[in-house]
Amino acid sequence: MNLEQTATEIRKLCLESIYYARSGHPGGSLSVADILTVLFFEEMNIRPDEPDWVDRDRLVLSKGHACPALYAVLALKGYFPVSDLKGLRKINHYLEGHPDVKIPGIDAPSGSLGMGLSQGLGMAIGARYTKRSARTYVILGDGDMQEGNTWEAIMAAGHHKTDNLVAILDANRLQGENSVEKQMNYFPVIEKVSAFGWNTIEICGHDLKQIKNALNEAKSKKGKPAFILANTTKGKGVSFMEDKNYWHGSVTMKDEELKKALEELEYKNG
Repeated sequence: MNLEQTATEIRKLCLESIYYARSGHPGGSLSVADILTVLFFEEMNIRPDEPDWVDRDRLVLSKGHACPALYAVLALKGYFPVSDLKGLRKINHYLEGHPDVKIPGIDAPSGSLGMGLSQGLGMAIGARYTKRSARTYVILGDGDMQEGNTWEAIMAAGHHKTDNLVAILDANRLQGENSVEKQMNYFPVIEKVSAFGWNTIEICGHDLKQIKNALNEAKSKKGKPAFILANTTKGKGVSFMEDKNYWHGSVTMKDEELKKALEELEYKNG
């Protein structure tokens, strides 16, 4: 599969897992799928058969409610069987509703928003002091940007010039209750983050080439951490989910909704 086909397969698998779970967050899972595709299938230095390899690149999904997409990626990479995705959110199953470090391929737990960038910063500084080449990638959501801990990490990362740290903001601009602009507007964000000493890049978060180019630019800029503002669409790829607050989650998908969504994705993939 090429990257575009892989992203579509990730969307299909995460929707199926949410359907079988009878709960989950489809909107944000679909918006982050392209970013995860490029990271895991093109960018990151990882070994699925050795998930605890000490020199691996790290990924922190701070917007942990989008874990169905991350689990789909990990399954396709071979960290665990694809069939296990149907166990999402089931009692006594290891694929919980938010990432946990006991899951192969998960480098940090997440649940409460705003914690991921601090975790990633610690990993990046640790790699520097142990003289390892590992890079750390942190995927943030809109809610993360409304938390004080995120801004403390932004300030600290800029101060320490952690150029092995990349923050990617999946900015779909819709939250559980309302739009970001009405809930608590953190824009303009590029200007704010730049002021703390970051290399800032703005892209379309669904353009695979733009994502790859941004990650390459992040690596080439020394002495500064990188902040990628990825403008995305909530529910991307499924017309009746796109830009709809309802599909933030946690929702129970109906049979006909899953069928329609999968047919639409299959058509686009064809």
